Amino acid sequence: MSEIDRPDAPHRARKRFGQNFLVDRHYIERIVESIDPRPEQRIVEIGPGQAALTRELLTAMDAHAAKGRAASLDVIEIDRDLVARLRAEFPPERLRVHEADALSFDFAPLAASAKLRVVGNLPYNISTPILFRLCEFEDRIADMTFMLQREVVDRMAAREGDAERGRLSVMLQYRYRVAKCFDVPPGAFRPIPAVDSSIVRLTPLGSERLRPMSETRFAQIVTAAFTQRRKMIRKSLAAWVDADTWATLGIEPTARAEDLSVAQWVAISDGARPRSTAHGSPKAPAA
Repeated sequence: MSEIDRPDAPHRARKRFGQNFLVDRHYIERIVESIDPRPEQRIVEIGPGQAALTRELLTAMDAHAAKGRAASLDVIEIDRDLVARLRAEFPPERLRVHEADALSFDFAPLAASAKLRVVGNLPYNISTPILFRLCEFEDRIADMTFMLQREVVDRMAAREGDAERGRLSVMLQYRYRVAKCFDVPPGAFRPIPAVDSSIVRLTPLGSERLRPMSETRFAQIVTAAFTQRRKMIRKSLAAWVDADTWATLGIEPTARAEDLSVAQWVAISDGARPRSTAHGSPKAPAA
């Protein structure tokens, strides 16, 4: 066994997994306080790493547990060395460790008895794909609290008219209430990242959510418009919406993609029809 593989040896952060470990206790405690975990809840942590947040979550849950009982939670970790360390430190009844890639992990079985509260310091290099993956389990999730790159959080929370507003903003906001909680400086991590971070909470809208007639068409139209975000929507969506339809929708066709609300995007999706063009009919965006 090499020194790096020994459970008691310092773990070296691996770039391929986007590892930057939160080490500042002030921010660890602040994150857990904002989550306010309870022992009866099904907490799932993505990327526990060196367990700094994991330990604090368990401690907070224990404080509310019945006398003589210890809380437990699930964690998803792709790094096998970190998996070994987690299993060596925590008994299985305390920490259920799933050695897996969050991008392909099936969250459904974990939600068999209760909706999930998903938390974690997501790898910044794959944070957006993970967010879209979790959208597939929207109905099984109570809420999600993540640490992400600050500019990504700003895009997620951007409102209509904001320069940061993009496809990510719309696709998340039509499913969730998105709330930026607070910022975390680079110095709170080891190794120190080159970007600032923020904590964000996503809460499913549930019955409040506007549901387009076609989820696929909604995604296609939002993607098409933001792919050509400098253009007016009458041009970027010319393959979908004609002048008569714009008049019926009551949406100004000279607006740009970032100017529209989620409700307007749903209205466009429901009113749009693929139109034959010189380049053929609109195609679905690549996954």
